[in-house]
Amino acid sequence: MKIGVRVHDFGKSDAKTLALKAKNVGFDAVQLVLNKAIEGETGLAGSLSKEKAEGFYKAFADEGIKIAMLGAYFNPVHSDKEKVKSLVAKFKEHLKYEHDFKADFVGSETGSFNDDKWTYNPLNRTEEAFQEVKRIFSDLARCAEKENANMAIEGAFGHCMFEPKALHRLVTEINSNNVYYIVDIYNYLAISNYEHQREIFDECLELFKDRIVIYHIKDFVVEDGALKQCCIGKGLMDFDYMIPKIKKATPNAYLIFEGSKPEDMEFSYKFIKGKLEENN
Repeated sequence: MKIGVRVHDFGKSDAKTLALKAKNVGFDAVQLVLNKAIEGETGLAGSLSKEKAEGFYKAFADEGIKIAMLGAYFNPVHSDKEKVKSLVAKFKEHLKYEHDFKADFVGSETGSFNDDKWTYNPLNRTEEAFQEVKRIFSDLARCAEKENANMAIEGAFGHCMFEPKALHRLVTEINSNNVYYIVDIYNYLAISNYEHQREIFDECLELFKDRIVIYHIKDFVVEDGALKQCCIGKGLMDFDYMIPKIKKATPNAYLIFEGSKPEDMEFSYKFIKGKLEENN
């Protein structure tokens, strides 16, 4: 399996520098969010071109790094509808140039009625929220089909697709062969349910099956009555349970570190690589 990293976790720089940093740890792939990773990139609609996309592809490919996914995350239920319109256009532009990046997917989460905070709001769990997310992501799915591109959607406890069942319903009702799943178990966890991480993980595998294309790899501890992300391999995430199942169910999926500190990445890479090798 390929192990990758959300490359802006190394900080913002030029593409070659970031590619070298990823390579030096051992990563095979990156999740690339242009405006967060690359100096001078705004990430706004209209800022991409075929030539620019091919340039970014080459900068990473020269170091043996695959661009697994372009992050074009946005909040589809944000109260500023002009902002939503602009970010939908950005997502569509990423789909248009996906093949020039040689990327496999363009990804997003499903947002929150708390606008830029992306945190729990009771409205997130309403039928109104579901239908609005479905409306916008259905439009994106039709664009993906037109561009022969692929998109991937991620759920989270505080977002509109707050549990695996909700995300599965969304993707099922969108009904497109161009829409896939991102699984981030940490995102589904809260202080109320973290002890059930195995069950939540198994539910993702059962519902999403081989349509899972990316797993976001994170770890956590409990601190002051809340979950806090920590160095991968030094927390409570049950990788001994999950990694063998991931390898069996979805051997072609990417494992993407997200939110790791640069000083932790080498340890965490060796830890996850070791878990994969234990289950050969």
